[in-house]
Amino acid sequence: MPRVNRTAVLFLLIVSSSVFLLFQLYYYRKYVSKPGPHILSQTGHLTASDVQWQTLKKFLALAQRFRLPLFLADTAALTLLSQDALRQRDRLVREPHCTFLCTGRPITSFALHANLWKFEPSFLLAAEQKGFQVLRVQGHDPRLASLDTLSGQDIPLHFLFRLHDHFIQVVFLYERSGNYLWFGALRLRADMDRSFAPFTQLDFGRDAGALDRQELVLTVLDGLDVRIPRNISRFLYEQQHSRFLECRYHEARNFLQLYPEDSSPEAVDFRRKVKSLLHLAARTLAQLDIPFWLSSGTCLGWFRQCSVISYSRDVDIGVFIVDFRPDIITAFRNAGLSLKHKFGKVEDSLELSFLSDDVKLDIFFFYKDGDIMWNGGTQAKSGRKFKYIFPSFSLCWAELLELKVRVPCETLDYVTANYGPTWSVPVRSWDWKSSPSNVQENGVWPLSEWEELIQVY
Repeated sequence: MPRVNRTAVLFLLIVSSSVFLLFQLYYYRKYVSKPGPHILSQTGHLTASDVQWQTLKKFLALAQRFRLPLFLADTAALTLLSQDALRQRDRLVREPHCTFLCTGRPITSFALHANLWKFEPSFLLAAEQKGFQVLRVQGHDPRLASLDTLSGQDIPLHFLFRLHDHFIQVVFLYERSGNYLWFGALRLRADMDRSFAPFTQLDFGRDAGALDRQELVLTVLDGLDVRIPRNISRFLYEQQHSRFLECRYHEARNFLQLYPEDSSPEAVDFRRKVKSLLHLAARTLAQLDIPFWLSSGTCLGWFRQCSVISYSRDVDIGVFIVDFRPDIITAFRNAGLSLKHKFGKVEDSLELSFLSDDVKLDIFFFYKDGDIMWNGGTQAKSGRKFKYIFPSFSLCWAELLELKVRVPCETLDYVTANYGPTWSVPVRSWDWKSSPSNVQENGVWPLSEWEELIQVY
């Protein structure tokens, strides 16, 4: 039996031990000694949270290098930042961990104010060099669209980054003339990879949306520097109700070619007054935290011609009766409007009308009844009641006269219910008691209640 070379064996053992020791030192310096969660779980294997944290760390470092002004817009992560969630997780977890950014979802969403960052193609190249696969989604700039120009140049709307089966979405927020932020829908071109990401799980992109400006604060989450909205609950509410409908410029231009807009001094002055009144109404109701939407002729004008109907002579808005506040009349009076009439009561057919200069603001309160919604009307001289029936609807954001306003998301159904299938044809002679397609007789107010329920000023 041959003798073993003891010197050679000892040399091999020393070399092996040295290599292992160097690997452990490298591993500790690169991962374990860094702030944030440990890279290995107790079993010694990478977990989904480990992968997510490392991916976010690499991406945020890249964003910082290129001065990309990101802020966390991920609904799951921001929900975990509520005070209740903080206290609960502090009770349950006692060791270093990825608490907020590792949500268990395969996607983390960020947003940025597009005007604060000058796009550099080198950023995407650097991301690819770091191992990220990138999908860039562009779309038309709606700020350049108008009745004269129906399309604008392409702008970046969404970036999607993929690494180790984790995805990072970056949504671009653009300033609009109504002093709000807009983001576009995520629509893939025919040549794009539709299996690139789990698109149905994205926080942003199913529809275009509108958000108010957010005050941001810089904080540390799981060892990483991250900007977040200061008012997280407000941001989450706005994101959930952010769907935005763009004005239909193409259809509006076709309509105005058939029925040219009145350019007389009286019509121009009326549109100016409507803009002022609508902005004032929005400010007043915002102070009361009462949401409203464009209704009746004002909604028809936005939907049909991206403007107001100059011969309508009033502004019509809707409010859900559950949002009624007793101090609404006082608030409008303090804003400089005079009460013209008050019909009905909170329980039935409430309607308010205010006057600003010579333009009337009608506030119709809507009631829910099963699968329908309705608002009431009252004839002052006879006490007759009327009901206007609408199919159930939700609310979306839109823009009219440089103001972010709500409209029924199901606008076509709403307008058709009120004006019938010929809503696209102007009607100058309109009787509110008989012309609407959805009007119904609804009884008569008792004569003994007229003094309280039929007030004309």
